Amino acid sequence: MDKIKIITIFGTRPEAIKMAPLVKELDKRENIEVKVCVTAQHRQMLDQVLDLFNITPDFDLNIMKSKQTLTGITTKVLEGLEETFEIEKPDMVLVHGDTTTTFAGALAAFYKQIPIGHVEAGLRTFNKYFPFPEEMNRKLTGAMADLHFAPTISARDNLLREGINKENIYITGNTVIDAMEYTVEDNYEFDNEELNNLNYENKKIIMVTAHRRENWGKGIESICKALKNIVEQNEEVELVYLVHLNPIVKDVVYKYLDGVPRVHLLPPLDTKETHNLMNKCFMVMTDSGGLQEEAPHLGKPVLVLRDVTERPEAVAAKTVKLVGTDKDTIIKEANELIRDEEKYSKMSKAINPYGDGLASQKIVDIIFKYFNKTN
Repeated sequence: MDKIKIITIFGTRPEAIKMAPLVKELDKRENIEVKVCVTAQHRQMLDQVLDLFNITPDFDLNIMKSKQTLTGITTKVLEGLEETFEIEKPDMVLVHGDTTTTFAGALAAFYKQIPIGHVEAGLRTFNKYFPFPEEMNRKLTGAMADLHFAPTISARDNLLREGINKENIYITGNTVIDAMEYTVEDNYEFDNEELNNLNYENKKIIMVTAHRRENWGKGIESICKALKNIVEQNEEVELVYLVHLNPIVKDVVYKYLDGVPRVHLLPPLDTKETHNLMNKCFMVMTDSGGLQEEAPHLGKPVLVLRDVTERPEAVAAKTVKLVGTDKDTIIKEANELIRDEEKYSKMSKAINPYGDGLASQKIVDIIFKYFNKTN
């Protein structure tokens, strides 16, 4: 039997985290030949994940440049993948989520009339500029995809409303839950000694990330002012802010929070360190999409520092709460969780809607079905 040749394409750390367990699952199957192509839209952070999961790319477009633009990323990915597809002639291309790599990867496959599988399909905010450019990246990718691997019922329903054939949509759960089976460990020792020295038993450690493009400027400023206030009002609280390397974010964060007692400003951690910090912390405050899925799996409440989210299932399940970027709202919602044990307990014990850790297996089984092959 001829093997099904699959090329997986990803370029950022969030994509890599969620695609890594799928790459591992594809590689287990005798009747699949899997090739990994990375664009390196984010070089350093991508490489951390590749090392963690022991994945060596077959193709590395290495496109990252200082001050890169969306146009530059898109054109470089298109040009690089045209050559890759000519060499490999894959039976299917798998892309993930909503990055510019995702959209450009799908477009490159479409131009070659190669079937496209879209992992984490169907997420929507219904506002093309929030988040930007992710909302349009995922919609446009969805318009080109042949198989849609929706993580939840809500994501499936979004696709159905857009006219996607129901026969091509599959609810699989989210592969990020699969990834956490590789990364979270009991009694984990951090590489970062500052994290090892935190008192997780007696202090309320709040993990923070905030870097999204739509929050640049006033949004990040407001978030930082709120965080400073929260620490000052609650002596039992310590903040660990994982500060994005982009100077547009980093400069603002350091302006407002550098030197504030009980605030730890650290560079982004690798995936394993991040997941284990999440596992040990009290709660999470973030504008990230992925953390809205990951933290609830570990029983950690999440305050989402955005006005809209493409993950309404988590809001409905009450594992996360949208608080936006208004300073007073952030302070109020954080203080409630810090001070009200009942509210904290309800959020921490809510059921995570993103699956059972078997999403990768389900996706590979669906691919076999698509090609009328047996595993």
